[in-house]
Amino acid sequence: MERITSREVYSGPIASVRIDSFRYADGSESERQIVSHPGAVVALAVEGESIWLVRQPREAVGEPALLELPAGKLDVEGETHLECMQRELEEEIGMQAEGWRELKRFYMSPGFTEEQVTLFLATGLSDVHRHEPDPSERIEVVEWPLARLDAAIAACEDAKSLIGLLMLPRALGSTG
Repeated sequence: MERITSREVYSGPIASVRIDSFRYADGSESERQIVSHPGAVVALAVEGESIWLVRQPREAVGEPALLELPAGKLDVEGETHLECMQRELEEEIGMQAEGWRELKRFYMSPGFTEEQVTLFLATGLSDVHRHEPDPSERIEVVEWPLARLDAAIAACEDAKSLIGLLMLPRALGSTG
């Protein structure tokens, strides 16, 4: 498959939209609308017998308190995926982690967006005393018992968080 043309039709602070034309090996062509997004990071923040989650409003889907893993957009120039997740963990739940492991990279909805999410396991959590949450984000921090992981999965409707929660038992059982 070869991209023939690409034309940006909208650019905003969260995403932009392009109309791209493609040519396939058989000579046929098609046009696609593509939502361009810089990507995101998400963390399974585990300490002892708990995982840390957040509830926050997600206006696009009309949810006043969607249950999610701590996450954030790759929106700082030159910042690595890990640095972004470390910053977001501190901003969202007021914690730092001693141990970090990248678990998986995946596309959110490859039929129309190139957004890729990087999932991390964060362990050895400690409080950040200078933590001041961003008031515009309206985040409620939730300490969830690992013994009730199935209930977290049942309560979660966010795809990146579901992927992380479903991978958690394997991540905790793995040494490498």
